[in-house]
Amino acid sequence: MPGQPPDGEPVPADGGLPESAVERLGSAPFGVYVHVPFCLTRCGYCDFNTYTAAELGSGASRQSYPALAIEEIRLAGRVLAGRAGPVRTVFFGGGTPTLLPPQDLAAVLRAIDGELGLAADAEVTAEANPETVDQSVLAQLRQAGFTRISLGMQSAVPHVLAVLDRVHQPGRPEQCVGWARKAGFGQVSLDLIYGTPGETDSDWELSLRRAIEAGPDHVSAYSLIVEDGTRLAARIRRGELPAPDDDVLADRYLIADDMLTAADMRWYEVSNWAGSEASMCRHNLLYWTGGDWWGVGPGAHSHVGGTRWWNVKHPAAYARLITAGRSPAQAREVLTDAEQATERIMLTTRLASGCPVDALPPAGRAAAGQAVTDGLADGPALDRGHVALTRPGRLLADAVIRGLTG
Repeated sequence: MPGQPPDGEPVPADGGLPESAVERLGSAPFGVYVHVPFCLTRCGYCDFNTYTAAELGSGASRQSYPALAIEEIRLAGRVLAGRAGPVRTVFFGGGTPTLLPPQDLAAVLRAIDGELGLAADAEVTAEANPETVDQSVLAQLRQAGFTRISLGMQSAVPHVLAVLDRVHQPGRPEQCVGWARKAGFGQVSLDLIYGTPGETDSDWELSLRRAIEAGPDHVSAYSLIVEDGTRLAARIRRGELPAPDDDVLADRYLIADDMLTAADMRWYEVSNWAGSEASMCRHNLLYWTGGDWWGVGPGAHSHVGGTRWWNVKHPAAYARLITAGRSPAQAREVLTDAEQATERIMLTTRLASGCPVDALPPAGRAAAGQAVTDGLADGPALDRGHVALTRPGRLLADAVIRGLTG
């Protein structure tokens, strides 16, 4: 199960923001994240804040959830009072958003538009597990105003899917890409995971090849992380499965970069490749470049004007607070200037565009020069005022970032 959020200060019952955040409303792009905390089954590697029917207990349900989410959106409308600017991106994540009927997702999207105001060119993304959508569902989502679909493929190899406890059949994600295109989606993404115990280089190459052949315009490829408390961690601890090997993970990343680059996709963030600038996920770029967003739903995190808060995690606790007319926030923190500067370095360094040198402390600037000497950052980019990772630097991004933060 998911871990506990950090401690923080109390949030007013009406969700009101501190004055420091109010003063900065509208100074950064604004988005909305909607967390849908339901799954049919729990994958063995997953520690997200999501619940199967057996785990959910009383006091919450899929059927009642959309109305609760809409009430939080109304709360956001009262708190922000039109000062955050238009909603430029919306992302329905989970969990499995497409476990909710398309009409429910459409109702939540309409509420966001009505209470907060969607920009005319807003990007609206829904994550989807392949087994929960078909041609009809995708057509209804597109008609409702969704512009982007992100499909959890993970692998094309049956024995890899079995270790991950993924229930879709190989070939289904590729079929969903075709359905999404027929429905009129201009942006379609596939998510992949590499480094699963028992996966070979050939398995990974097959997954990449199948993903590329499906014709998405965006691919995310993440190394498997074994989280404490998951079934996968328990199986590794008992010796049933080998732990992922760092050298193998690095090799798999390079395979992905080679194959995706050959398919005319370019990396724009360490784990993300896009066929064009228009295909980049604008919602994630909002996170990575210091934007503001309101997170709706159990366990969702928000950030507005240097203030971050997080909602209570369990759907039943969330339902009780929303029904009582209270903010579902559990706690918040007002980030210091130093904390915000550190986060800017951590996030922008992972982007192909790089971290501005003027964002670095003196020790970080020295580390940037050393990263160029070590072949981990690009020299010409540094001359132009940005720390941009080389391909070897992407493999050691965390170490480079530690140096840059001073």
